[in-house]
Amino acid sequence: MAMAKYSTQTWNIFHPITHHFPRKSPNHSVSLPFYKTPSDFSSLSTSPHLNNNLAPAHLSFKAFASSSSSSSFSVGSAEYTEETATKEKFQTSLSLPGCSTSLSLLGTGYREKVFAIIGVKVYAAGLYVNPSILSTLSTWKGQSASEIQDNSALFSSIFQAPLEKSLQIVLVRDVDGKTFWDALDDAISPRIKTATPVDESALSTFRSIFQGRPLKKGSLIFLTWLDPSKMLVCVSSDGIPSSVDATIESANVTSALFDVFFGDTPVSPSLKTSAANGLATILK
Repeated sequence: MAMAKYSTQTWNIFHPITHHFPRKSPNHSVSLPFYKTPSDFSSLSTSPHLNNNLAPAHLSFKAFASSSSSSSFSVGSAEYTEETATKEKFQTSLSLPGCSTSLSLLGTGYREKVFAIIGVKVYAAGLYVNPSILSTLSTWKGQSASEIQDNSALFSSIFQAPLEKSLQIVLVRDVDGKTFWDALDDAISPRIKTATPVDESALSTFRSIFQGRPLKKGSLIFLTWLDPSKMLVCVSSDGIPSSVDATIESANVTSALFDVFFGDTPVSPSLKTSAANGLATILK
């Protein structure tokens, strides 16, 4: 495996470089337990991943992923946004297994890891949401992108809404499944203060998806939150998945994973920034 030459200590794909992105302390209290422990993830490729069941993009979301870090274009009838730092392409609208409606792209970003003094981009990710989530965010209408990005309560509201949101991840290199899971577990576990039997069972189910499973470059991983305590995991090496690999049912595990990307110390600051830009555009 290409990853074998790295140890999880030197190539922990879930460990953030938080010192590159200083964060402000939020002035809001949140009901979601966003634990303030760092972590990270991995992904990417360069070709668009087609969805034969593509639904038309919701008009309100058309400009959501537009930012300095992305550009938009069309391939046939499908619309895409390209995360410019990595050239990864994301459909602006997706129909995913287990979702009641097509989801719209809210933002894209990438993860850069530094070895010595050289920055290496290791993944890109895109956040998709049910367009109806907009109706739950009227409290923040008119806020700037920077205000939204620093607003833990807003991202907590997105998470707690009983509406689908999904994170698309694309691997940029071959990764051993165990290495991938160990890094993911290192990101999630510190955010769970005291794991319950339900949490342990959910983590075991999550682990079983990746153990002994080689993840080739270009493989897609979708983490889809149906509600605050239920998440679907889909893995595909051949485009948008048509089935679910596992269902994770644990409020602590699902909230911890959301916090990895959208809490106060996100592993991909560019993803959270892009999502904030999208929200600011639509909530004007």
